[in-house]
Amino acid sequence: MSDWSYLSKLLNKVQAHSTVVGKIWMSVLFLFRIFVLGAAADNVWADEVSQFYCDSKEPGCQNSCYNSMFPMSYVHYWVLQITIVSTPTLVYLGHAVLVIHREKKRMEQERSKANGNVAIKAKYTDDRGKVKIQGILFYTYVTQLVFKIILEVAFTVGQFYVFGPLVIVSSFHCKKWPPCAHDIGSRCYISRPTEKTVFIFFMLVVTGISVLLNVVEIMYLLCNKRQNRKKQLAALPQALTATPCATESTWRVMDNPYGGYPLLPLPAHGKTDVSGHDSHIHAE
Repeated sequence: MSDWSYLSKLLNKVQAHSTVVGKIWMSVLFLFRIFVLGAAADNVWADEVSQFYCDSKEPGCQNSCYNSMFPMSYVHYWVLQITIVSTPTLVYLGHAVLVIHREKKRMEQERSKANGNVAIKAKYTDDRGKVKIQGILFYTYVTQLVFKIILEVAFTVGQFYVFGPLVIVSSFHCKKWPPCAHDIGSRCYISRPTEKTVFIFFMLVVTGISVLLNVVEIMYLLCNKRQNRKKQLAALPQALTATPCATESTWRVMDNPYGGYPLLPLPAHGKTDVSGHDSHIHAE
């Protein structure tokens, strides 16, 4: 069985960039797929070639019957499935690291321009450094979830297409001609068929759980986005009412070009001013 340490380290980094449901999906991937596949499934299928036996003595008949029964190793197929399904998550991880790096660089430039006197709030990380799935990261995260669902379903359908029935029989009659005898064929026997069948169903159930978790995570993200949008809309009127409006006297002081001191009104036509003189101007 191949070493999963490098893939495990990469997927562990995704934990800091995922939701609660995403962390559960990661645990299912590690515990019920990688761990089980490396610890048990590889040993169960290790004798699929050595213990495969046909009662025919024709050269090449046994190999031909084995290839017809197992066109591809189940273990290799599951390894390929785990690797391909994990790829969209790794792509999201790379994109998240790139976005956060650019944001930090932009914040440093803005602080340097303001000489560190301006407090700049990060958009994609909180005060504890935890990634916030919003903006472009939200769409990237949802996209990788959709791709994982498509890949899981595709590999499940492909398993039926490549291997055929789910139940492994203990023996079957192979009629591969040539090289087996024409119209007679050969009787072939498979070791530990029940154990192999259990692992096939187990991996299919885990695949179904993975698809279900991805669907739940998409619904979880959409519900959170909708709730945050409602909170923003509800807080908008409160922010507007909390902003003090300028009174009439304030506008008068601001509009006065003489430093805010009140000016005496101009005397009307035919009226006397404050000095008691007649303000009416007679035409000569």
